[in-house]
Amino acid sequence: MNPDDGRQLALCPWLNKVPGEEKYLCGIYYDRPDDCKHYPVTIEQMMDDECEMLEVKDLRNPRQAQKDLDKLMADSRPALEQ
Repeated sequence: MNPDDGRQLALCPWLNKVPGEEKYLCGIYYDRPDDCKHYPVTIEQMMDDECEMLEVKDLRNPRQAQKDLDKLMADSRPALEQ
């Protein structure tokens, strides 16, 4: 939500494009609020939320994407048991 006018944002304001790549990184990842530390839990949750961090390859192979997500989130939460 935009703190100035309360409208829904179209793109996460902390999402930063990696120069020269079709990849984005979260600029608030290490400083994120406690409520956000365990999000996302599943690729399905990211799809339901229309998360802009999803890549085409994630949609094509959600099982591998979940494994990659679990590795990425290992410092924030235990991996999701399959």
